Amino acid sequence: MKIIKPITNWLETHAIAPAHSGWVLGGIAICFFGAAVNTMAGWLYAISGISFALLGIAAFLPPRSLVGLLVKRRPMQPVSAGDDLTVELEICNQTQHPVSLFQVEDILPFVLGKPVKTVIETINRQSSYRWVYYQPTSQRGIYRWHTVELGTGEPLGLFWCRRQRHCAATAIVYPTVLPLATCPLVDEMGQEESRRGDPRGRPLQTATSGLVRSLRPYRMGDPTRLIHWRTSARYGEFRVRELEIVTGGQDIIIALDSAGNWETDNFEQAVIAAASLYFYAQRQQMQVQLWTASTGLVKGDRVVLETLAATTYQEEISTSDRNFAERQSQALIWLTQNPLSLTSLTQGSRWVLWQNLTSPTEEAVVNRDYPGIVVQNEQELQPQLQKSLRL
Repeated sequence: MKIIKPITNWLETHAIAPAHSGWVLGGIAICFFGAAVNTMAGWLYAISGISFALLGIAAFLPPRSLVGLLVKRRPMQPVSAGDDLTVELEICNQTQHPVSLFQVEDILPFVLGKPVKTVIETINRQSSYRWVYYQPTSQRGIYRWHTVELGTGEPLGLFWCRRQRHCAATAIVYPTVLPLATCPLVDEMGQEESRRGDPRGRPLQTATSGLVRSLRPYRMGDPTRLIHWRTSARYGEFRVRELEIVTGGQDIIIALDSAGNWETDNFEQAVIAAASLYFYAQRQQMQVQLWTASTGLVKGDRVVLETLAATTYQEEISTSDRNFAERQSQALIWLTQNPLSLTSLTQGSRWVLWQNLTSPTEEAVVNRDYPGIVVQNEQELQPQLQKSLRL
């Protein structure tokens, strides 16, 4: 069987391969021909001749019916992990006669799923057929594949052939973004940034156009860093600055230690955490960027999501960003599995550390100068990112 299957696949994709019924009819034709030779009976010669003729027609027509079929693919919209990809193919019949009863198989990468098949009954001449299917996703990534196979046994089903069409596809599956209600890791860093002011010694002003526009009563969900404490004390209720963003000082950088060595599950959690922290900081109207080893600093919703979809651990550090570690003026939220890397963080930084199950990390975290979070693998990630920081 191990030898027969590769031979059959080669015959189907390069020529034709007999189906089960083809083998049966071929055996019957040979038997009738042998009997005709022995008995010299004309009717036996006639039956064997008709059988061989049917086999010849059945072997000639299937490859010919696939010659004029063209496959086009529509671009796929990115989705988040857990959602379904919408895959759309258009099969065009460029010939002057209809094509009937053939199979279309989209050869997906094995990490995304098994090949998806459908059977098309008829495509009229100079017409097309639109095939849409939905492929579940479970893990973020950028998936690429290039092959669609057309197969048919038309018209008699005695022989089967398959022909490949090059049809490139790129599917982007974004990491999950956790809906964080609060995150002291980001909130407290934002407060420190506001207190520190800009490098020229002037306090930070936070506004949409360089000035504080107004103060209003506190509403549920407002970030605590926007509370104007002096006015709140005067009125006896919280007052917040309206529609403010940080316009001076330094950016907050979510830095993923993608150059380091990780356990796979921990790294996938770290990617989710990076995406969640980035979009939480954006909702808090803070200036935020993402850093990975291969890309350096990036920002923008789509760029960040695509970067996190494509990133892997043990990446090479980008040659254009090798001086990143020397930027002493930038505060980080450092996501890592290597506790030794915490010793080189800059002033005002925070950290999230995943435990390496093969070696203890608790001793390396004690007495840290900057607060952070040690992620427990047995607990859910979202409540851990929302809890108070530890020193």
